Amino acid sequence: MPSPAARSRPVISLVRVLLTSSWPGSARTLGRPHHHHLLPWLPISRSWSSATFTDLPPSCPVAVALGRDVRRYESTRAGERLLEESSEDEAVFNHVVQEEEEEMDFPGGKVAFTSKLEFIPGNSDRRVPCYRVLDQYGRLLNDAHFEQVSEEVAVKIYSNMVALQMMDSILYEAQRQGRISFYVTSMGEEAINIASAAALSDHDVVLPQYREPGVLLWRGFTLQEFANQCFGNKFDYGKGRQMPIHYGSNKLNYFTISSPIATQLPQAVGVAYSLKMDKKEVCVVTYVGDGGTSEGDFHASLNFAAVMDAPVVFICRNNGWAISTHITEQFRSDGVAIKGRAYGIPSIRVDGNDALAVYNTVKRAREIAINEHTPILIEALTYRVGSHSTSDDSTKYRPTDEIEYWKMERNPVNKFRKWVESNGWWSDEAEVDLRAAVRKKLLQVIQNAEKAEKPPLAELFADVYDSLPLNLREQETELRETIKRHPEDYPSDVPV
Repeated sequence: MPSPAARSRPVISLVRVLLTSSWPGSARTLGRPHHHHLLPWLPISRSWSSATFTDLPPSCPVAVALGRDVRRYESTRAGERLLEESSEDEAVFNHVVQEEEEEMDFPGGKVAFTSKLEFIPGNSDRRVPCYRVLDQYGRLLNDAHFEQVSEEVAVKIYSNMVALQMMDSILYEAQRQGRISFYVTSMGEEAINIASAAALSDHDVVLPQYREPGVLLWRGFTLQEFANQCFGNKFDYGKGRQMPIHYGSNKLNYFTISSPIATQLPQAVGVAYSLKMDKKEVCVVTYVGDGGTSEGDFHASLNFAAVMDAPVVFICRNNGWAISTHITEQFRSDGVAIKGRAYGIPSIRVDGNDALAVYNTVKRAREIAINEHTPILIEALTYRVGSHSTSDDSTKYRPTDEIEYWKMERNPVNKFRKWVESNGWWSDEAEVDLRAAVRKKLLQVIQNAEKAEKPPLAELFADVYDSLPLNLREQETELRETIKRHPEDYPSDVPV
């Protein structure tokens, strides 16, 4: 028959497990004396390390777990004899508890020690789930957590998605006809553009990448203003000095687009921190593609925002391709959302082709950013249906059937239309009228923009220095003399 000391070993082992496991409903570990109130079935004698396992009631978890191997002792003396016989086991137990309780008071917080040699895995077996509200066919999911939008907002979101889709199609063709020099479409990403804009306040500041014209469209930037910028006429706010699609509007709190990848991210954090210092109840929203997450600016910005508690929402449009670079060649992590954890930033992955899901995600992210003064990272999974730009032919590196599948089966505009129609808020007649009106307007604004005069030559050198320095005055003089000598090589519609 085993000795009392031998029988005590499972008791010690089980209690050790119980004391170093997370208590249901608590993230803390039960390994310190002040937690003994959570273990009412465990008698305590003098100190935690000298706990005696005597007089355990039948309902005690240890007793229940070990059954007949645990017996109640008839006297304290009997219990003391047991402790003497199991002193070796007790010493080992106390040593282990003491080792596991030891912590290093390191700058930034206490760090627990462990005797196990374990590396944190690079990726979990379970990927970050993707939040959605509508299924592939535009049907509302039964268990979806979302805030319902009104008919007015829903119809406006859909109408703007259609307008953005048609603007892309017609201006893309204008570039192919040689009427403008360059263009970038948002085809396949209309939901991210419009739904994210709908979830924001007009006072929130936006720092875009270059595939978010829908945010401007939602805020009231007219089709004529878009055309003016693409044609670079005298009504262009950039005075013809930027490439087409590099929109900007001070009035609409939309920073002017710049081509370098991810440079807008650290700027966004700085703007957000400034607004926080001024105690403004607004946030900053900045956009970036999956390719931009490989830039150092992305990582510096997330860390900067987290440390400074800046109210900024980072929205990554993970559309699968950075020009011809597939995401499998971009990173080995589980997408982008998981990167937020490394910087202490709350993150979420959302179906970027589900307008309702995007709307609810951005709306909630905005609330958290402002109320809790914290940055948020949103990864929106979508697909770039169009080529990267008019300088790219994506069929050279992507199968056409893949493109066609996302264009037809996963189309965010079609999906949202089905949901709006299911509510009785839209009809075929309304669809025909909307598309006809938008097309007519687009053709008209393009003609207007094309006929408008270009900015005068002097605007090339203005708006940087208050007083033009000598070197720029010399350059302007040289340019004018060159134009006079070779007038046939310069456009006649630019006033000299």
